[in-house]
Amino acid sequence: MNKRELIKKFQGDWEKYWKVRLFEEGGWVRKKCPLCGRYFWTLDPDREVCDDHAYRFIGDPATSKKLDYIQTWREIERFFVKHDHESIPRYPVICRWFPGLYFTIASIVDFMRKVGGKTVFEMPANPLVVPQVCLRFNDIPNIGISGRHMSGFVMVGQHSLYYPEEGKGYWKDTTIELDYRLLTEVFKVKPEDIIWHEDAWVGPSAFGTSLEYFVKGIEVGNAVFTQFRGTPENFEVMHPKVVDMGAGLERFTWMTQGTPTIYDAVYGPVIPDLIKFTGLEYDEDLFLRYAKLAASLDAEEVDLEKEKGRVAEKLGLSLEELERKISPIQALYAIADHSRTLAFAIADGGLPSNVGGGYNLRVIFRRAQNLIEKYDFGFEIGDVAEMHAKYLKPLFPEVFEHLDEIWEILEVEKQKHKNSLGRARRLVSRILESGQRLDSDKLVELYDSHGITPELIQEVAKEMGKTVEIPQDFYVKLTERHMSEQVEEQEEMEIDVSGFPDTKLLYYEDWRLTEFKARVLGRVDTGDGSWYVLDQTAFYPWSVGQDHDVGYLGGKRVLNVQKVGGVVIHKVDGELPVGEEIEGRIDWNRRLTLTRHHTATHIINGSCRHLLGDHVWQAGAEKRVDRARLDITHYALLSKEQIRNVEELANKIVQEDRPVNKFFMPRVEAEKKYGFRLYQGGAVPLAKLRIVDIEEWDTEACGGTHVDRTSEVGPIMILGQERLQDGVIRINFVAGEVAEKALSELLSILEALKRELGVDRDEDLPKAVEALFARWKETKKALERFREERAKQELESLALEDNGKFKYLIRVFENADMEFLREVSRKLSAEGVFLFLVGIKDRVYVFSFSGVPDLNAGQIVREFTKALGGGGGGPPSKGEGAAPLKSKNEIEKALEDVRKVVE
Repeated sequence: MNKRELIKKFQGDWEKYWKVRLFEEGGWVRKKCPLCGRYFWTLDPDREVCDDHAYRFIGDPATSKKLDYIQTWREIERFFVKHDHESIPRYPVICRWFPGLYFTIASIVDFMRKVGGKTVFEMPANPLVVPQVCLRFNDIPNIGISGRHMSGFVMVGQHSLYYPEEGKGYWKDTTIELDYRLLTEVFKVKPEDIIWHEDAWVGPSAFGTSLEYFVKGIEVGNAVFTQFRGTPENFEVMHPKVVDMGAGLERFTWMTQGTPTIYDAVYGPVIPDLIKFTGLEYDEDLFLRYAKLAASLDAEEVDLEKEKGRVAEKLGLSLEELERKISPIQALYAIADHSRTLAFAIADGGLPSNVGGGYNLRVIFRRAQNLIEKYDFGFEIGDVAEMHAKYLKPLFPEVFEHLDEIWEILEVEKQKHKNSLGRARRLVSRILESGQRLDSDKLVELYDSHGITPELIQEVAKEMGKTVEIPQDFYVKLTERHMSEQVEEQEEMEIDVSGFPDTKLLYYEDWRLTEFKARVLGRVDTGDGSWYVLDQTAFYPWSVGQDHDVGYLGGKRVLNVQKVGGVVIHKVDGELPVGEEIEGRIDWNRRLTLTRHHTATHIINGSCRHLLGDHVWQAGAEKRVDRARLDITHYALLSKEQIRNVEELANKIVQEDRPVNKFFMPRVEAEKKYGFRLYQGGAVPLAKLRIVDIEEWDTEACGGTHVDRTSEVGPIMILGQERLQDGVIRINFVAGEVAEKALSELLSILEALKRELGVDRDEDLPKAVEALFARWKETKKALERFREERAKQELESLALEDNGKFKYLIRVFENADMEFLREVSRKLSAEGVFLFLVGIKDRVYVFSFSGVPDLNAGQIVREFTKALGGGGGGPPSKGEGAAPLKSKNEIEKALEDVRKVVE
């Protein structure tokens, strides 16, 4: 059942769902709009249509007093606090507490949590009001053009949990009366200018009716009454019910000012300062007349170009003349919007990247950067972000406090964009020359593979004297896949333990406990063998990236330990007596190593955050016996100096012998005290959190085993790093005795080097190594010269095939390794060329280059090497891999598939 069908169902009993005390006592009339079919409430008995068809407040504000953005919030906050609401600070725009969302898209998301697979609502006060910054990326084509669309906005959240039996919170009547009084008493809106629209809200796991309120044509707020959990086909009444009133702070401000666009009203001095800096001509009268017609400009509903033409005609202008007069200003509006959104996201720990939610941040960065370059504005995105931060400082000081980090990350992103621009322009030119059709799917592919934006395509087309129409749904398709995340649930074994009580976890009571007694409650047989359930256990199961304990139960060796729900299951080498009490003993050395590695993970995470910036969050971790790893969000590999500093700071925290406090705490209280840094490992679906607090250093919600003081971790040694994906760096490390062993092995290697190089003193070793390295470089250069000469000889006999669309070469080379294939590729790589090179030596080596957008080199290599029992891959432009030696027939058979793809 969709939303429209749900509303129709509710309207069968409309008095129950939409009639409130204000309407009944205040003389409001219910009517049906002949234009859109929606029901609405008005004080005007002669009114025929609803209020969602034309802006009537532009140039004619709905209030007698004009308020700026910050003043508007202060008025709203003062009103709700006066009426017994607690005003709370905003939550981050990066949503780390609710699985499935990258961004905070509405104020109610602040209070959504998961418990036992169900969505619940938890609030730090009841009732409350919050100025929640929200990010949404589904309206990008409209931003700057329509005058009202934004990627980042503040939703004034008026929320209440309604417990009627306990007399806590409030429901529909009070909600609507408060909102009406806010409009009429605080903002002095005339009652006859207010229209209430009947509507409904359907979320992923809850729904209810709502009343939207409009003032002179603009929707200012929407009071949602969430009272059903589930879907419209299968639901139950919620307890408590939830008041979810979300009003637009920007729209309230705009309503009081009646400016041509929302951007003029809410960005304070930013727009006037940008216009002054760029020297643009701003025709206020034209924009005022244009704005009254611009409400129809919505890329999701109309053909933007045709609608612009209709608007231009009504204004007595040609489309070209209208574009010339308004497009540069609209570009400033879009840049201002995107810059503010980026400032909030980065301040809250977000990073532009090519994966997840960072993808959407990169989309708006590149769109803003392209607009700056298109109009040669001469300022940086960081300049605009800083202007916003200064203006918003009284309301959101945290953005101003993170300005250095915002600048740093925006500069890195600009350099990445610049590095890819030259190749992208050449590729666009070739595509346009070939006459390829550029539909939405093709444009998304070009953006994903090469970072090519529609604006860049249009710019290059204009330089070539061509015209390219960009499909209106491009940005919708581009961003919709990255608004929500694919939730990676911790893998739990599919074993039925429903007949067992939760296991008592002794390792939380005393992590040093090695021997214990327990009763065997039962055995569960699976295809993987038998697992035993105890009433209590000291064996830690695999969880939160920490490997499981081993040891003995009833004299039988423990092979594996897992947790299913609240029940710990043990796999042993043999059988245990069900119903009897047995003794258990864990492997202490393994437990100690895993515990040290886990606490070291928290220490290093804190070191990275302190040294690199608040954008650093844990993106993954693994704690094994031989080594551990920590994945952090960061925009580049760490320098040698940064790695050294992180290691030194981590060891300093170890030496300071700080307490490591471990305790349980209700989730609402924990979030209120420690904030959302708690969720380094992702959202925790529990009402009570286990807190691991390294005093004045790092506090996280964590279910692992940890030492009592940092000195017990022992030395920490970083082994290396690797770039896991765009925006995520993996740090490999060891701690305690494992670190001491690694250091000892390193010293042994150095001693062996001294012997091999004939060096007696440690201080002479670097010079000897330099000399060896110089000889190695000379040998390498000679080898490279040999490869170049051989490649040159091979190239003389090579000829690229031409199919009329692009040139290509598929070739097998005998006695050729990967370096040789790369050398051949360097000589032949070019736009419009596809290379697939195979070398046969000790293995089968594969290297592919693609300057052809339709041929994904990485994917083709992946499939080829897989067919030969090997592995490989890479991005669309380049792939490489290897496989075990195969016969020429097997290689040729796999190459046939490559040829078919090329054909």
